[in-house]
Amino acid sequence: MSPVANESTAHADGRVGRRIENYTAFWQKDMSKEDTQDTENRLENYVDVINGYYDGATGLYEYGWGTSFHFSRYYRGEGFYQALARHEHYLAFKMNLKPGMRVLDVGCGIGGPAREIAQFADVQIVGLNNNEFQVGRARKLTKKAGLENQVTYTVGDFMKLAEKFGENSFDAVYAIEATVHAPSWEGVYGEIQKVLKPGGIFGVYEWCMTDRWDPSIPEHKEVAHGIEIGNGIPEMRPLAKARQAILNVGFEIEHEEDLAERPDPIPWYYPLEGDIRKAQTLWDVFTVWRMSSSGKFVTHHGLWFIEKLGIVPKGTWEVGETLKIAADALVKSGREKLFTPMYLVVARKPAQN
Repeated sequence: MSPVANESTAHADGRVGRRIENYTAFWQKDMSKEDTQDTENRLENYVDVINGYYDGATGLYEYGWGTSFHFSRYYRGEGFYQALARHEHYLAFKMNLKPGMRVLDVGCGIGGPAREIAQFADVQIVGLNNNEFQVGRARKLTKKAGLENQVTYTVGDFMKLAEKFGENSFDAVYAIEATVHAPSWEGVYGEIQKVLKPGGIFGVYEWCMTDRWDPSIPEHKEVAHGIEIGNGIPEMRPLAKARQAILNVGFEIEHEEDLAERPDPIPWYYPLEGDIRKAQTLWDVFTVWRMSSSGKFVTHHGLWFIEKLGIVPKGTWEVGETLKIAADALVKSGREKLFTPMYLVVARKPAQN
C-alpha cells in the first residue's frame, strides 16, 4: 500500500498533501533489508513515488541544474548550458524532426528541452507530465519565453497515452531521461507506439544499468539502490532489457548507441564531482561548486533552515538529502561504467501496422 494513499490535500501550486514528506518511506533505510516486496510496492505506486520526489526535488533541480533536468556529453571549453542544449539538438537531429511536425515530449519536466527543441526544429510540441507542480512551472516559463502557442503542456500518465491522446496522434515522440520512472519499459514504450502515426519516429535517452552491472554483486546492487532512492526511480533495470522492450512492442530500431561509452575527455558526470578545477567556463564554477563539500554544506543547512521557516514544504530537506546519495551513486557508477544516462535509441513505428 502506498504510504501516501490517504493524502489528498492539494496546494495552490499543484503539490499534494504529504507526498514530499513521505517519499523516502518507499525505501528501507537499511539497503540490506530491501527485498522484492519493496520494489513491487514502488512499481505498483509509481505515481506516488514520482510525484513525491518531484514535488520536493523540482526547486532543488532548478537551483542546481537549470530548467533541463538531464545529463549530456561535454567538449573542452563548452559551457554547461550549451552542452545541455546540444544534447537536445542532437536528439532532434537524429530523429530528423521537421518543421510543422506534432511532437510529444513524454515526461517533460518543466519544459526546458521542449522549448529548446521547438525552436531548434520549428515543431509543435505537447509536453506530458503527471506532476501538476512541474506542469505549472513549465507553463509559466514557456509563456515568459513567448512560446505558449508552440509548446503546450498537459497533466497525464505516460502509462495511459492512448487513453489521453488517442492512437495515431503524433508524428514523433521523444523522452529524455524520463521513462526510467515507468513501472515497465514495455508498458510505456507500448503506449508511445500506439500514439505515434504509422511511420512515426521515437527517440529516447534512457537511464540504464550497463552490461557490466551485476546485481548479484552487493556493491553493484547498492549503487543501483542509491540511484533509485535519489532520483525517484522505482527500479533500475539493465540496458539489454530496454532494447528488448522497444523491439517487443513493435518498433524498428534505426539507430542505437550508449553515448556514455564515447571516449570523451570530460565525463558526463563531471558537474556532480564538485571539483571546480574541472569547470569548463568561469560561468560554470558556481554550478560545479554546488556539489563541492562547501556547496553541499550550504545547501544542507540552508534548506533545513528555510524548511523550518515554512518557505519550502515539509520534507523538502529530506528529499534534498537523497539527492546527495544519488550524486555519489551516479559518479561512482559512471566512473565504473555500471550506469548510463544516455542510451540513445531512435526507432520507427512500421508504416503499416
